[in-house]
Amino acid sequence: MDAIIRPVKTEDESEIFRLYKKVAKTPGGIARFEHEITEEYIKNNLEKSLNNGVSFVVEDPSKHFLIAEIHASRPFPEVFHHILSDLTIVVDPDFQGEGIGKKLFTSFLEHIENQKQDILRVELIARESNTKAIHFYEKLGFNIEGRFENRIYTGEDNFEADIPMAWFNTNYRLS
Repeated sequence: MDAIIRPVKTEDESEIFRLYKKVAKTPGGIARFEHEITEEYIKNNLEKSLNNGVSFVVEDPSKHFLIAEIHASRPFPEVFHHILSDLTIVVDPDFQGEGIGKKLFTSFLEHIENQKQDILRVELIARESNTKAIHFYEKLGFNIEGRFENRIYTGEDNFEADIPMAWFNTNYRLS
């Protein structure tokens, strides 16, 4: 497939909403339940990434719909100005395993290296049971920075750890 990776646009909001709803139906697809994927949630993420972060989508040119999205934004207060955090990536379940997530993530990190030298670190959190994702992030250059014990409620009085990870921009320049 000749998928197109491009920066997100405000006009993508309804397609991003559709994509997130679809991904949230798959257990473990995203750290949100389907009912938590609201238009307000999508709008808030879109505004933060457009105004103060980075976001890309993957578009299927033959069908004209989005099949993946990634975003992160700078946290507040200003002492965290060198960080992109709350990183989220989703890939349509019908397109998983085709290398789309890897291409999207690689484009995202290359953009930061080449266009966002004021960003030193990119942060994400993965649940400990998602070992496939953790290994994927490590291959992209992310380092495990610890554990948040009993952070994820998995139901029936069970909890698991969240694993904080960070990637460092080798082209970082203090601005």
